[in-house]
Amino acid sequence: MNAEINHNPGKGRLLIVDDEAKIRALIRKYAEFEGYGVEEAADGMEALEKARDEDFDLIVLDIMMPELDGFAVCRELRRVKQTPVLMLSARGEEYDKIHGFELGVDDYLVKPFSPRELMLRVNAILSRSQRREEDHDQDQFGGLVIDYAARLVFIDGERNELSPKVYDLLTYLAKNRGRALTREQLISQVWGYDYFGDDRTLDTHIKLLRLALGPYRDYVVTIRGVGYRFEG
Repeated sequence: MNAEINHNPGKGRLLIVDDEAKIRALIRKYAEFEGYGVEEAADGMEALEKARDEDFDLIVLDIMMPELDGFAVCRELRRVKQTPVLMLSARGEEYDKIHGFELGVDDYLVKPFSPRELMLRVNAILSRSQRREEDHDQDQFGGLVIDYAARLVFIDGERNELSPKVYDLLTYLAKNRGRALTREQLISQVWGYDYFGDDRTLDTHIKLLRLALGPYRDYVVTIRGVGYRFEG
């Protein structure tokens, strides 16, 4: 039965990366039940090889692994692909989360976790990815240029590499220039209405966005008690 599901992934293909076989088996059980095709990798090197050679809809990636840790895998993968990544960690330190988001991780889940919550997050990430529409225009705010069609950002003529979520946050703010956006609006629109993460995730991404904008960081204005506004 499992082989049939693996070859007929109705909802998409997942790569489960963890050096603990029990965790891989648990995630596989829930993922296959929901109709996903599943491949496994027991270490970072195997994960990177499979992710480069095959196309997956999402990668569930543990941080602490032999050979190559999850951060290194994600860093190398982002050189060639933008496959969504849900990162797992036995630690919940803010540094790990920030570093993961800087590398382009879409979500972060701390062990031990509920497999049902993990699948809800997987479904939410893929739902957002599928309904994301490309815009065929660009905006310019002084020396800040956002090319929506190419998903690129230029600051004073220099290309700036933003993680996928920081880019999504910037574009939503920019497209609503001058509007006061509540924290709930931003979380709903950028992470999805069914996002189950920590509310501090938004603050972390605002910090990363301001850092990336450099001389234009003041375009992102904090509205105390409400949320944020873009004033480019």
